[in-house]
Amino acid sequence: MLLRRRRTLTPLDDRGPLRVMFVITSMPVGGMESLLVELVRRLDRDRFLPEICCLKHFDALGEVLAREVPAFTGLLKNKYDLRVLGRLKKLLHQRRMDVVVTVGAGDKMFWGRLAGKLAGVPVICSALHSTGEPDRVTFLNRRLAPLTDAFIAVAGPQGRHLVEQEGCPAEKVVVIPNGVDAERFHPRWPSAALRNELGLAEGDGVVGIVAALRPEKNHELFLRAAAAVRQSLPATKFLIVGDGPRRKTLETMTQTLGLTEVVHFLGTREDIAEVLSVMDVVALTSHQEASPISLLEAMACEKPVVATRVGSVAETVLDGRTGYLAAADDAEALARGMVDLLGNPERAAALGRAGREQVLLRGSLMQMVRRYEELIAEIYQAKVRRQPWRAPCSASEQRRDAGTSIMPKETYK
Repeated sequence: MLLRRRRTLTPLDDRGPLRVMFVITSMPVGGMESLLVELVRRLDRDRFLPEICCLKHFDALGEVLAREVPAFTGLLKNKYDLRVLGRLKKLLHQRRMDVVVTVGAGDKMFWGRLAGKLAGVPVICSALHSTGEPDRVTFLNRRLAPLTDAFIAVAGPQGRHLVEQEGCPAEKVVVIPNGVDAERFHPRWPSAALRNELGLAEGDGVVGIVAALRPEKNHELFLRAAAAVRQSLPATKFLIVGDGPRRKTLETMTQTLGLTEVVHFLGTREDIAEVLSVMDVVALTSHQEASPISLLEAMACEKPVVATRVGSVAETVLDGRTGYLAAADDAEALARGMVDLLGNPERAAALGRAGREQVLLRGSLMQMVRRYEELIAEIYQAKVRRQPWRAPCSASEQRRDAGTSIMPKETYK
C-alpha cells in the first residue's frame, strides 16, 4: 500500500544542503535538456545537492550528468508501466529528497509529483519549457495541481498560457526566464578548419538552424525557405544541427527540393558555439516555442536571427532590431529576411550586436540559477513555518537528514 510518509522539517539555518531530485523522461541533446545540465552544474553545493532521475533512459546528456551527480534510470519500463510509481516513491524515500522538480510535461510530470507526495517530499515543482504539443498539461496532470508548490514557466507569455490554456493556478505559476552562458557563447572568428570540415567555400553565405529534428520544430519550413533563398543567392549553404525522429523524412524532402548539395545535416554536435561562428544567419522555424535556448545562444554570439513569431519568441527577437520575425508558416517572409541579412553584412552585424545586448539585458545563466535556488528555499522555509510542532529528532536522524552519499550512475531495479 502506497502511504504518504511524514517528515519533520529542519529550518534551513540549522540543516545541511537540500537534496533536489530532477525528474525527466530522458536527456537527448536539446534546449531543455542542455539547460538542465547547466542548472545542475551551477547549483550552490553548500545549499543544494542535485541528483537526476531519467525515468526511461539517460541518453546523451543524461550520460554526461551521470558522471557528475548521483543519477538513476530504468524506472519506467513502458508507457503503461504503473509500477513506476512504487519504484520512484521508493527511490525518493531512500535518497531522502527534500525537493522534486519535474522537467517537462507528460509522464515525468505526473509520476514525479505523485511519487514525491507519497514519499513525503516537502517541495514539489514542475518546470515547463514549451507550450502545446508535445508538452500539453493533460487532464491527469491538471488534477495534481494541489500537490504542486510551483509551476515554473520560462517566459511571461508562457506563464499566461499555463494559466489561461492549461489550467494551472495563477498563484502557483512562477516565471524564471531562461539564461545563457554569455562567456561560452560570445562573438568569435570562424575557424577555417571548421569551415573546411563542413564543406563551406570562401564567399558562401551560411544560414543555420539548431533544433532537434522533431515535428514541432518544423524543419520543413526551413527547407522551403532555403529553396526560396537559393533563387536569389545560389551560393548560400544551409546547416541543420541536431538529430531526431524526422531526419529521414527531412533528408528525403531535401532531395525532392534539389537541395542535397547545399543542405548539410550535421547531427548532434558538442561544439555548438564554434558551429554558430560559421553561420551568417541563424533561423528557427518552429510551430510553437516558449523561450528557445538556441536563439539565445545565437544572439549571444552576435548572430542575427530569423524566426517564426510564436510563443514568446517576439520577447527575445525584437523584429527589425535583433532579427526578423515571420508568421508560423510563411516561407517567403523567412526567405526575404535571410536574403536581406546575407546581402547586407553591415545591417546583419548591427542586429547581431543588438541581439547580444538583449541577451545580456534579460539575464545571465547564473541569474536563472539563483532564481531557482531562491524559489526552492522560499517554498521549503514556508513549509517549515507551517508544520506542527513535534519533538526534536535524534542527533543521528539530524545527521542523516543533512548528509549525502555520492554514488555512481545506476539503473534502478
